[in-house]
Amino acid sequence: MQCVKVLGGVVGAAALLGLGIILGHFAIPKGTDSPAPSVSVPQDLDLELLETVMGQLDANRIRENLRELSKEPHLATTPRDEALVQLLLQRWQDPESGLDSARTSEYEVLLSFPSQEQPNHVDVVGPTGDIIHSCRRSEENLTGEQGGPDVVPPYAAYAPPGSPQGLLVYANQGTEEDFMWLSNQGIQLQDTIVLTRYGGIGRGAKAVNAAQHRVAGLLVYTDPGDINDGKSLPNETFPHSWGLPPSGVERGSYFEYFGDPLTPYLPANPSSFRLDPANVSGFPPIPTQPIGFEDAKILLCNLQGILAPAAWQGGLGCDYRLGPGFQPDGIFPAGSQVNMSIYNRLELRNSSNVLGIIRGAVEPDRYVLYGNHRDSWVHGAVDPSSGTAVLLELSRVLGTLLKKGTWRPRRSVVFASWGAEEFGLIGSTEFTEEFFSKLQERTVAYINVDISVFANVTLRAQGTPPVQSVIFSATKQIPAPGTSSLSIYDNWIRYTNRSSPVYGLVPSLGTLGAGSDYAPFVHFLGISSMDLAYNYDRSKTSARIYPTYHTAFDTFDYVDKFVDPGFSSHQAVARTAGSVLLRLSDSLFLPLNVSDYSETLRSFLQAAQQHLGALLKQHSISLGPLVTAVEKFEGAATVLGQHISTMQKGTPDPLQVRMLNDQLMLLERTFLNSRAFPEERYYSHSSFL
Repeated sequence: MQCVKVLGGVVGAAALLGLGIILGHFAIPKGTDSPAPSVSVPQDLDLELLETVMGQLDANRIRENLRELSKEPHLATTPRDEALVQLLLQRWQDPESGLDSARTSEYEVLLSFPSQEQPNHVDVVGPTGDIIHSCRRSEENLTGEQGGPDVVPPYAAYAPPGSPQGLLVYANQGTEEDFMWLSNQGIQLQDTIVLTRYGGIGRGAKAVNAAQHRVAGLLVYTDPGDINDGKSLPNETFPHSWGLPPSGVERGSYFEYFGDPLTPYLPANPSSFRLDPANVSGFPPIPTQPIGFEDAKILLCNLQGILAPAAWQGGLGCDYRLGPGFQPDGIFPAGSQVNMSIYNRLELRNSSNVLGIIRGAVEPDRYVLYGNHRDSWVHGAVDPSSGTAVLLELSRVLGTLLKKGTWRPRRSVVFASWGAEEFGLIGSTEFTEEFFSKLQERTVAYINVDISVFANVTLRAQGTPPVQSVIFSATKQIPAPGTSSLSIYDNWIRYTNRSSPVYGLVPSLGTLGAGSDYAPFVHFLGISSMDLAYNYDRSKTSARIYPTYHTAFDTFDYVDKFVDPGFSSHQAVARTAGSVLLRLSDSLFLPLNVSDYSETLRSFLQAAQQHLGALLKQHSISLGPLVTAVEKFEGAATVLGQHISTMQKGTPDPLQVRMLNDQLMLLERTFLNSRAFPEERYYSHSSFL
């Protein structure tokens, strides 16, 4: 029935869009109060200036930015996080390379931290209560960077405190299907401790699923088969390779929604109404703790019970069994159980966003937003500092041109450093809540560069359909890193592509979920958005993400030696993001392609016909209205495309250009339906749930 709900949302949205795309309501110009520009502003994108920017983006400067950003842990709201707020302000207020203005906005948000006085711990206890084995409370200090006082111990943010104890059961990835399969095998889950591996579903969903089967506590680990291609020995992993070391533990938020938990749909200002923390939905319902795979191996390889299915096996070098409980003739005494002692606590903290603004010369009330979060779990060299390093270099180059008086964008550019993203996209969500109306009325697009480089092989771009064309145009003009003569576009299409009925073979543009700060912009505000990064060759590895993700091993040296030596891929992402930004901020006609939505909607229709046709027919649901809506949209998009071509060939009146651009800018908003998914907080975009 979920498919039916989604289909219904698409039907409604497409029908509205077929009419709304040409509605004059969207073309009403907003008044401007811009001063006379201080420089000569070109009527359209200046290709010579674009080339200048591309040439000035410096890989060595990005490298030094990253060294500074990641030299100390900077968990949200800690002193080092606040020091980076000041660093950003200093850069954006620099008299020679700064922006027009820079400011901070502060929100009082609910975060979750482990107790310093009572560290979380997981133990195997014998029948008499004596401790037989204790899991690591911190990661091994392999490079001298994992043992500092500011390194937060591994924990599951927002998991409740508690001390559950019970027999151990292995539940694969902790999906609903996994737990149902265990129940069908007659395995008792009530009052047990369940061990799951990362992957398959979100962190918080694992705890929710476990609680529904009355599990007492949840352990989560990263299997080397999922992240290291099976390599698990110390001499096979960091610091000898990019692989996750045996003691590595992925931290993360287990909150199921995004934004401040106490102020949904409201900015977390001091005066805002707040929910009672005891009544907040979305927190994991049972004590939860992540552990390293060296401890998971000791637990999992000594379980008794039937053999787990082949798909549940992993890279720990033993047969995975299901439990409950340990083998009676193993290393643990008969009847041994797992005890979890979790002492997490909730705290109200002040978290800052930093905004840097370049005022547009012609349309200052139209915004191109470029954002990345600042906070990390530990050093965060890849996540998120690789993105912040690129952000600082791009803003330096543009700021220098601005201060020299040689450039000012047509539309306003807003750079953003979001706070507390790791706890649930908090800074960006609070920003969209506080400036909801203004952002919906005025934002052209949102560019997100979080992790700028996962690895150094190919571009990975995700976005809504209208931004596909501007990403393609930008990447065709930028050389790919390395010795080949390929463009980023030509290199990209080698690794991930699709067959388009309109364009032929093109690179695959991924869809946007909720993994980074683009989520509130696209799902809540309906703003055309994208996320840009360099990635690895997925045919060469089974890693679901770069191996040291959210661990204390994500350091500058890790990036410098293994992820992107020479920083040429960081530079490629800076050039791609910079080119896209300038095309959106300076082009006379916005480079957003309505027809690419036609192709997307047509593909949705074909998928519904192929996969849901028989089921819908059984429920007397006709696809006729959807077919009609898609056809109407395609016709309206064709007419609009012809109108754009005609205007581009002539000398259109500025008001006509403004009206047309507003139609293109507001296209994405027509897919918003606040009632489409009432059970999903913030999700209003009926085409991308």
